[in-house]
Amino acid sequence: MEPVKQPQTGQQTTSNNPISKLALFFARIAERWLPDAFVFAVLLTVITFLGGIFITKNTPYEMMIHWGDGFWSLLAFTAQIITTFIMSYALALTPPIARGLEKIASKCTTPNVAIIVVTFTALAASLISWAFGLVVAGIMAKLVGRQVRDVDYRVLVAAGYSGFVIWEGGLSSSPALFVATPGHTFEEAVGLIPTAETLTSLLNIVLVVIIFFTLPFVMRLIHPKKAADRVLVNPELLKDAEVKEESKGNKTNYINDKLDQSRLIVIIGGLFGLAYLINHFSLNGFSLDLNTVNLIFLTACLLLYGNVRELGSGLIKASGSVGQFALQYPFYAGIMGMMSASGLAIWLSNFFANIATEKTLPLFSFFAAGILNMFVPSGGGQWAIQAPIFLPTAIDMGVDPAKIVMAVAWGDAWTNMIQPFWAIPLLAIAGLKIRDIMGFTVITLLYTGIIISVIFIIFS
Repeated sequence: MEPVKQPQTGQQTTSNNPISKLALFFARIAERWLPDAFVFAVLLTVITFLGGIFITKNTPYEMMIHWGDGFWSLLAFTAQIITTFIMSYALALTPPIARGLEKIASKCTTPNVAIIVVTFTALAASLISWAFGLVVAGIMAKLVGRQVRDVDYRVLVAAGYSGFVIWEGGLSSSPALFVATPGHTFEEAVGLIPTAETLTSLLNIVLVVIIFFTLPFVMRLIHPKKAADRVLVNPELLKDAEVKEESKGNKTNYINDKLDQSRLIVIIGGLFGLAYLINHFSLNGFSLDLNTVNLIFLTACLLLYGNVRELGSGLIKASGSVGQFALQYPFYAGIMGMMSASGLAIWLSNFFANIATEKTLPLFSFFAAGILNMFVPSGGGQWAIQAPIFLPTAIDMGVDPAKIVMAVAWGDAWTNMIQPFWAIPLLAIAGLKIRDIMGFTVITLLYTGIIISVIFIIFS
């Protein structure tokens, strides 16, 4: 059920700061003009279709074929990310983690503390996994919204989504993991680039540290001080996220019920997963891909749920938030097909590569990735499009390819703040619409864009 929004009234004794006023300005624009996320995907489809006709001189027939050829091209990847999200959500609903999140939420007593705690928690979870970050952000926003009744719920959810901006600097970074994997497409050109040169490089560590320790306080400044500018939520509609344990009284002497409610069954499944993971990491080092990440989350779920019935309840609850993924991702795959086959992506990448110098190439790679992300919201998909342009350019200019990898990665994460696709599951958990939060996340886009640009210039 969507929370009922209740504008707060009362005597005004304070005024909003300039950052909050700017955020409210963008929020009013978003509330009036920003369409549903699926409408956004269809509009981007039309823009790409027309761009291919007028910029790269494809015929309408050719663009239609490019769209159709690409429409189901990411079906396997779509299944992977849906699985990642479901397993992450189910993990967050396990009694130990749910209780931990509730304990954190209970420390929030004022709107300022609430905003800071939700942002910090979302940032930390996003460094572990993009999907885990989105899930934790949504659940924490609901828990804290129930605890702190005078917090603007829109800002609280926006603060959680803002934590997602850091995910490409964390353990699930698609480009960084891709180039560290033996046999990757560009191995002949750049070889293997270990995560020591990307994720644990000084450049990435500085970016992560600065954003991690400053963004929560930027989000705090966004929260309106004027009571009339806040939108509150009915706390009764923010249900407990934890999956309740099966009642002991429901047990019977039937073998099937005993097996369904036996902890031993889920433990056995978890031990199989754990054994495989130990063997995988002992043979391959810290090598991650989506399948490995999914197995990690599934193994954790098996080890932390009490029995099969609890696990089933958690998976059912988690699955209710992924319908929009299944609807929208084929459309973005179609957009990606048009961008790639029509030459639009190459045209965009070449535009930035041609005006770049040795000093500015990482920065322009970041900008190009940010723009491309609006049409192809997939770190792996973007990398496949941009790498053939920017990697050879980097080699010719003598620029470290690892910097290009991280520039593309951060560009992909950056414009998610104004790209509604990845907000869909979080909003499904929190019970809001994209127009409710995206005006506030524009501030995140502006702030982190400045920070990231400056760091790339300094390290170039």
